[in-house]
Amino acid sequence: MKKFFKFGCGGIIALIILGVIIGALGGGDDSAKDKESDSTDKKIETSAKPQEKAEESKEASVPREYKSALKKAESYAKTMKMSKAGIYDQLTSEHGENFPVEAAQYAIDNIVIDWKENALKKAQSYSETMNMSDSAIYDQLISEYGEKFTPEEAQYAIDNLK
Repeated sequence: MKKFFKFGCGGIIALIILGVIIGALGGGDDSAKDKESDSTDKKIETSAKPQEKAEESKEASVPREYKSALKKAESYAKTMKMSKAGIYDQLTSEHGENFPVEAAQYAIDNIVIDWKENALKKAQSYSETMNMSDSAIYDQLISEYGEKFTPEEAQYAIDNLK
């Protein structure tokens, strides 16, 4: 029995060692694939990082006041359906937001809005609340004392009124 135990334990230890060796050699292919996949992932991450850093540095280089002007412009465009010229005037007016002209121009240059749709919404408002004629609405939309939409934007609004 002692001989069996002596050889049995040795056999088990040999099997464990053999398993470890086979695992290291056989698993090496998988582990190499994992390493290759990890390095591919890192390459993808690395290639995305410079673009992200460029965007972050571009964002960081924009003065706070310019960002504020853009947010205010977006608010006016979305909630009050104002025109580009109307927003610019509101941003720069001493009785309005009093932003520097550079900040207001940055906002106008960077706002993403459908100005024709804003003109249409404003025209619908005039039509529904004030029962104005199409020509009166058009005049109000393009007036320098009114909404300050472009003639093209105002015409789109009149053409699409329901």
